[in-house]
Amino acid sequence: MTELHVAFRVGDATYVLPANAVVQMESFSGATHVPGAPSHVAGLVQVRGAIIPVVDLRVRFRLPPVEHTLDTRLVVVERDQRRVALLVDSARDILKIDPAAFEPPPEVVTAQSAGFVQSVARIDSGLVMLIDCDRVIGKEELHGQHDTQHG
Repeated sequence: MTELHVAFRVGDATYVLPANAVVQMESFSGATHVPGAPSHVAGLVQVRGAIIPVVDLRVRFRLPPVEHTLDTRLVVVERDQRRVALLVDSARDILKIDPAAFEPPPEVVTAQSAGFVQSVARIDSGLVMLIDCDRVIGKEELHGQHDTQHG
């Protein structure tokens, strides 16, 4: 049995997320900067009336910045009733992947990827990496925790 996955590129690699975790994909025209936000949070965007944080996967994956292009996309995911947009270089397509095709990544990948890569699968076009969405988003973005101390 195959499952649908949304495929997207960041740098030279193709990543996937289960299609049921992805709410929508949007073009990216910029985000409103949030002072004091972690460096991987590109800011806030409005998507269909909702204000959501944007996690820049290039920054999160420690890749050098590039100019945004017409292919740059927001992959909007929903986790525990919160929406977060993942900023990716391009969102390619929907892939059917057998869950049995996924295997744990090599230890060197696990160590270097800060746990962001959950598993790896071989498909016709090469390798795809299933990301751990909760780890990539981070607890502070997922649960909206903010510093509550007042000066």
